[in-house]
Amino acid sequence: MEKVGLRGFERAYPKALSGGMKQRVAIARALANNPAILLLDEPFGALDAQTRSLMQELLTQVWEELHITILFVTHDVEEAIFLSDRVFVMTARPGRIKAEIEIPLERPRGYEIKATETFLQLKKQALTLIREEAIKATQYNEVD
Repeated sequence: MEKVGLRGFERAYPKALSGGMKQRVAIARALANNPAILLLDEPFGALDAQTRSLMQELLTQVWEELHITILFVTHDVEEAIFLSDRVFVMTARPGRIKAEIEIPLERPRGYEIKATETFLQLKKQALTLIREEAIKATQYNEVD
């Protein structure tokens, strides 16, 4: 509970927890069995921007401590770059790997890294690849 920032809430009922706290519980539950790999599919998608940012930082701290493999699915480009060592950009149809982007940002990472030139260049690279796929998908739909 302490690792995910829930100390003092051990006996709280789910209705008493915020959305971010519920996500912390989900991460703690997933970590309870000491997994070799953690699979997370859009875990922060329903959170407000500030809570989402704090959860991203929490996840990086957990990773720094445990060094387990985390497969994180997200549509948020900044989130992908901030959390990852490698980002895979998918094609629109069919869903295949279009590109792998190595993320050479130092760890540990704080939110400040999102304002660096390297981070912004990585974001631009990913957005360009995604835009290419969006254009292809739109052209495909016009032909149908």
